[in-house]
Amino acid sequence: MTTKSRITELFGHPVTKCNDAWAEIVEAQQCTFLNRKCWKTRKSQKHISIGTCSVGFGEAAGRDPVIICPTRFIARRQIFVDCLHLLTLHEPGNELHIVPEVSVPGGNVDYFIVSVRDGQVRDFAGIEIQGLDTSGSVWPERQRLLRDLGLPREDNAEDDEITSFGMNWKMTAKTILVQMHHKIQTFDHVNKKLTLVVQDRLLEYMQQAFSFGHIMNPASQGQPMHIHSYRLAQQTDGSLRLALAANLSTDVEGIAQCLGLQAEARIEYEQIISTLRRRISPLTLFSPF
Repeated sequence: MTTKSRITELFGHPVTKCNDAWAEIVEAQQCTFLNRKCWKTRKSQKHISIGTCSVGFGEAAGRDPVIICPTRFIARRQIFVDCLHLLTLHEPGNELHIVPEVSVPGGNVDYFIVSVRDGQVRDFAGIEIQGLDTSGSVWPERQRLLRDLGLPREDNAEDDEITSFGMNWKMTAKTILVQMHHKIQTFDHVNKKLTLVVQDRLLEYMQQAFSFGHIMNPASQGQPMHIHSYRLAQQTDGSLRLALAANLSTDVEGIAQCLGLQAEARIEYEQIISTLRRRISPLTLFSPF
């Protein structure tokens, strides 16, 4: 399909792939990765989900789209599978659980992958996801896509050329590195691993804008901080598929060095274990298939 909109995926569906069900998709507002309504709603119209997963932007011409929604990364649950090797105390027979939004000293962590036996936490690793933040509004682009698809719109925002969006590369990169600096101290203190999941294009920017020469590539499993970058590549059938592009690692001092900061110690192991024990349930049980 040919469209003037820069939206490349809507509600998890690639716009380049022929789909006769767009009217139903937009009406349902369902995120294909969460199997429920998309959580990205308009501030002025909370009942409307925006549904934008990835976009083409600027120098992106001819390159893979830029992921702007962190939920896009959980497709096929591959990012969780790629962190299983960090559960060094996991044993055959243990259950695996994925627990979202866990608070630790240093801030909230998007997901914990947890090894459990007989209801007891035997091991865990944290996973933090970062998409590209945007400046301005993607709504006009979203409405242009609906127009090109021949679908009704709630307004005429597709005609608004002023309120276009941009990619906030610098703020996104700096913000997530500062967050990692705070959180990795907790994980290092309790001898556990934390993985930052980003797109390869954001990692490229971070390597250019910050001090990354000391970061190990490929990763060393023994280090507490890991960075997994993923490429979003178009397949022959028009679909877009995530694939691991790079696996890097460092330690507390390494993340501090990226930002030119000094590292400080954090705590507490028992606090994390207690939170995870309360949160595991049949609903968090992990199955990659």
